[in-house]
Amino acid sequence: MAVRSDHRERVRARVEGTVQGVGFRPHVHRLAGDLGLAGWVLNDSRGVLVEVEGPPEALERFLHRVAADAPPLAVVERVTPELVEATGRAGFTIRASAPGAPEALVAADAATCPDCLAEVLDPADRRHGYPFANCTNCGPRFTIVTAVPYDRPLTTMAAFEMCAACRAEYDDPGDRRFHAQPNACPECGPRLSLPVADVARALDDGLVVALKGLGGYHLACRADHEGATAALRERKHREDKPFALMAADLDAAGELVELTAAERGLLTGRERPILIARRRRDAPVAAAVAPGSPDLGVMMPYTPLHHLLLTAAGGPLVMTSANVSDEPIAYRDGDAAERMTGIADLIVSHDRPIHIRTDDSVVRSTALGPLMVRRARGYVPGSLELPVPAREPITAYGAELKSTVCVAKGTRAWPSHHIGDLENWETLRSLREAVEHFERVFAVEPRVVAHDLHPEYLSTKEAADRDGVRHVAVQHHHAHLAACLAEHGRAGPALGVIYDGTGYGPDETVWGGELLAGGLTGFERAAHLWPVRLPGRERAIREPWRMACAWLTEIEGGEPAPLPGVDPERWSQVASLCLSATAAAPVTTSAGRLCDAVAALCGVRTEVNYEGQAAIELEALATAAVPDRRAPAPARQGDGALDGRELVADVVEGLAAGHDPATVAARFHASFASCTAAAAARAAGERSLETVVLSGGVFQNRLLLEQTAAAVRGHGLEILRPELLPPNDGGIAYGQAAVAANA
Repeated sequence: MAVRSDHRERVRARVEGTVQGVGFRPHVHRLAGDLGLAGWVLNDSRGVLVEVEGPPEALERFLHRVAADAPPLAVVERVTPELVEATGRAGFTIRASAPGAPEALVAADAATCPDCLAEVLDPADRRHGYPFANCTNCGPRFTIVTAVPYDRPLTTMAAFEMCAACRAEYDDPGDRRFHAQPNACPECGPRLSLPVADVARALDDGLVVALKGLGGYHLACRADHEGATAALRERKHREDKPFALMAADLDAAGELVELTAAERGLLTGRERPILIARRRRDAPVAAAVAPGSPDLGVMMPYTPLHHLLLTAAGGPLVMTSANVSDEPIAYRDGDAAERMTGIADLIVSHDRPIHIRTDDSVVRSTALGPLMVRRARGYVPGSLELPVPAREPITAYGAELKSTVCVAKGTRAWPSHHIGDLENWETLRSLREAVEHFERVFAVEPRVVAHDLHPEYLSTKEAADRDGVRHVAVQHHHAHLAACLAEHGRAGPALGVIYDGTGYGPDETVWGGELLAGGLTGFERAAHLWPVRLPGRERAIREPWRMACAWLTEIEGGEPAPLPGVDPERWSQVASLCLSATAAAPVTTSAGRLCDAVAALCGVRTEVNYEGQAAIELEALATAAVPDRRAPAPARQGDGALDGRELVADVVEGLAAGHDPATVAARFHASFASCTAAAAARAAGERSLETVVLSGGVFQNRLLLEQTAAAVRGHGLEILRPELLPPNDGGIAYGQAAVAANA
C-alpha cells in the first residue's frame, strides 16, 4: 500500500498464514522497536493483528520486513494493511489474544533448534540434560494444541506453571523464548519417568523400551542387538516390514545408508522425517532390522530427549511405532501401559500429555525431488489451497488404507496426519478423533461430507452416519487425480495415469490401472490396463502367486504350469477360478496386482506379510540389475485397454531363456514405463491435453516413477506428480475435498 506522506501515520495490518506459536509476535515487537514505531500486536482467530504508528518511511519498511524477516517456522501468506486514525500513544505492547472462531493456522511440530540443543548439552546451562527444552523456533506445536488461538492455556502445557526464570524469559521481548508457549525447565516443566542414563543402560542390556515421545510412544532397542531386534519383531507380530532407525547425527546416519546431498537435506530439515535410503553393505544393524531389504529407513533426533538418549546409547537405535502390527500408535499413558505389556520390557513416559497422536513422516528422494510416502509429524497440520473455493465447509473421510481425513472451507484445506489402515476398532477410533480435532481446531462445521464411492469402506460408512449434510461420493481414482491437480493449483483438464492396488469403479469392478481424462468437476475413463481375474479377492493381495496364475491363464487361455514352490492342487483350483466367471474372482485392472504377478514370476515373493511387499522387493531387485540394452517390450493398445499380456509374456520368455531375474525385473519396469507413456500420449493427444498426472500408490516405486516421467516428457507432455502429499491413499481425502468443492 502507499502510505500518505504525513508526519505520523498509523497502520493496522492483518498477517495471515502460519504465524502463531512460531515467535511472530516477538518478531513484530522487536521490529517495531528497531524502527521506533508505537502500537500493539496480538493473536486472534485469523492469525496476527498488528497496529503500528510512526513516520511513513518507517511504516513502509515495517510492512516489508514483517514478512521478509519472519521467524524460521513462520509461513506468511499475506499481509493486508489499512490506514487507521493515529492515536499519538507511545510504546509498543503485546496484547492478550482475542477470542473468536478459530481460523489461524497451527504450526507443525519442529525439531530441536541448534540454540536449544547447545543449552541441553552445556553442563553450565540451567537446562543441561533437560529432555523438554524448546523455544519459539522449535519444539511441540500441533501435538499439544487443543484449540486456537495458540496460547499456553489452550495446550497440554496448561497445567505447568512457569517458574520465575522461565517467566522472565517468556516476558522478555529480547529473549528467543518470548511468548514461547511450551517454555519450561527442570524446575517447572514436564519430567521423564526415568533418567535418560537409566534408559540407555536398559537398551545396552538388550531390553525393548516403550518411550513416550512427541506424537506417541516408540518401541526402541539397540539396532545392532540381534536378540533385542528379533524379540521386538516377534512381539509386534511384524514378520518382515523394516523397522525405522534413529541415528545421532549425519555421520552416524551415513554409516547406515548411502546419502546424496538431497537426502542429507531431507534428514536435517526441521520436519525430521524417516528417510528411506539405500543401505550400506557394512551397516552396523542386526539382521532382524530389515530382513531382505536393500534399503533402511533412517531419521535424526528431533527432540532433546532423542539427542540425549542417542548420545548416551552410543549407537543407532530402532525407533518404531509403539503398536501391534496394523494398530495405530499408542499415545495415551494408560493405553500404552496396557497395549505395550508383553511387548516392551520397560515403559518410559513423561507427564506432558499428547493431545493428538502423530506418527513419524516417511519420505524418499527421487530424481524428480522428494517423494512423500507418509505425511504426519513435522508436516501436519500444514494447509493446502483449493483451486476453486469451497462454497460450504467440507469434511472428507478419505479411503480405507493409509487413511487420512481432510477439512476445508473457503480456499483452504487441512489434510490430516496419517491415521492408518481402517481394519480394526483402534484405527477407526483414531479416525473419529482426527475428524473431531480438525473440525474443532479449524472451526469447520461441515455442510458437505465427501467419501469414497466404495460402499463397504469403513470410512464411507462413517461419513454416511453424518446427518444434516450433503453427501458427495468421489470415485477413488478420480480423487487421486483431483488431489494432484489441486495441490498444483490446477482444476484440469489433464490426463491422469493412476496406478494403485484397488479402487471401486463406477462399473462395480475393481479398478487400479487407469488413464483418466478430466479434472475437479469430472472424468472419463480414457484407457485402462488389460482386465484379469482377482482369484480369491483379498487373498490374491496376500498371495501374489494367485495373480501370476491369473495373468498366465489370461495369456494361455487354459491352465498354466504351476510356479515352483506353489502347491499344484491349490494352483489348479485358482486357475479354475480364473477360467470361470465367478464372484470369487472378480475382474480387475490393478497395476499393483500386475507388479505382484511379476514379482511372483521372478521368484521374489509368492506370499506377502505387509501391503505392497512384493512390489517393493521387485523394485529393489530391478534397481540392482545390470542394464538390459534390448528395446522395451511392446504393449498393444486397443479397445480402451493397455494390453499387459505382452509385458507378462516377455517376463516369462526372459526367465525361460535363463536371464537373471534382476535383469528381467528391470526390463519389466522399463517396458511398463514405456508403454504407459505411449498410452498416455495417445489418450492426451486425442483430447488435446498437454499435462499428464502420475499418481496412485504404485508410483511410490521410484524406478517406475522416474522412468515413466522421463518417457512421458519424451512425448512433449508436462508432468505433474504429488509433492506435498503422498501418491498413495494418504492423498485421497484432500482430493475428495477438492472434488466436493466443485460439486
